[in-house]
Amino acid sequence: MQFRDLNKQYQIHKVQIDSAIQSVLDTSQFISGPQVRALEDELAAYTGVKHCVTCANGTDALQLALMTWDIGAGDAVFVPDFTFFSSGEVVPLVGATPVFVDVREDTYNIDCDSLRNAVEYVIHHTALRPRVVVAVDLFGQPAEYEKIRALAEEYGLLILEDAAQGFGGRIDSRPACSFGDISTTSFFPAKSLGCYGDGGAVFTDNDLWAEKLRSLCVHGRGADKYDNVRVGINSRLDTMQAAVLSAKLKFFEEEISACERAAEKYNQQLCGQVKIPVILDGMRSGWAQYTICLQDAGERNRVIERLRENGIPSAVYYKKPMHMQQAFSDRQVEAVSCTRTASICERCLSLPMHPYLEDAQIEAVCGSIREALAQAK
Repeated sequence: MQFRDLNKQYQIHKVQIDSAIQSVLDTSQFISGPQVRALEDELAAYTGVKHCVTCANGTDALQLALMTWDIGAGDAVFVPDFTFFSSGEVVPLVGATPVFVDVREDTYNIDCDSLRNAVEYVIHHTALRPRVVVAVDLFGQPAEYEKIRALAEEYGLLILEDAAQGFGGRIDSRPACSFGDISTTSFFPAKSLGCYGDGGAVFTDNDLWAEKLRSLCVHGRGADKYDNVRVGINSRLDTMQAAVLSAKLKFFEEEISACERAAEKYNQQLCGQVKIPVILDGMRSGWAQYTICLQDAGERNRVIERLRENGIPSAVYYKKPMHMQQAFSDRQVEAVSCTRTASICERCLSLPMHPYLEDAQIEAVCGSIREALAQAK
């Protein structure tokens, strides 16, 4: 059993994907070929955002957003404590200070009460300027952007939506990557919409920011590649990845619907056994992960071992809170307690999730979990 079965996806859609790849080989325009701008137009249309600027990966996308806003020394950037390292890594990369914030127990997304407390602490107890909140759409479900927007307006914060896992999610009819002042996503192969290498994208409705983003992606380019008007980075989505993504985007909604059906089957079998994912009213998850929570670390270890014995993969996202990462030991402000994150890190477990999961496979996963839980009694 595969955690995310990319080979089966390819075999089913082989004709479309091979054709897309061949079109790049035929023209040999491997960098900045026409497929790149075509994909940007398609992604902008899908999200309903005016500008989409593709780049080399999701981490670069976050850094490019902060660079566009001139975030740097003396600025505080608020980041959920429960997320992948890159969500916070980009903050010191531009010279700013990360402030980690606790998450909700049910959705694992940023907790707005904790965010408010952290902002107040920074204002009253530090010399830092509160500038940005990085709102992560963890495991596929968008964060609570109505509440986040109200806080951002109250404190003059910019919202950076990190939808690396959120692409395909929605709040009512509005898609992820449309909620931030700038929004980003990742096209890492295992993402809901993944390419065959690394890739990322940045979204904004702001014309000036979009122009600056395009410049920053190519060494601060001005009129041409030998005219450099600012210090940028080298971060371009190559044409081959753009072609693959364009082909996959055509059946992307079908895959999200299939993941929704798989999640419902998991829910039916695991409800009452473990803590299953909570999707808030009006939300749709893109189901980047299906994550359960166990009673404690010992129970999680027993479940992992039983799954492994039965040939079933699982993964722990994430083993350590951000504020405990050694890389941030001298680069953060500890403004609030993140006890929920610490507890979740000890208990959470992600199960196989992809559009091609079969009913028998879901039954095998759930049966193994029930066996492990019964063994502990």
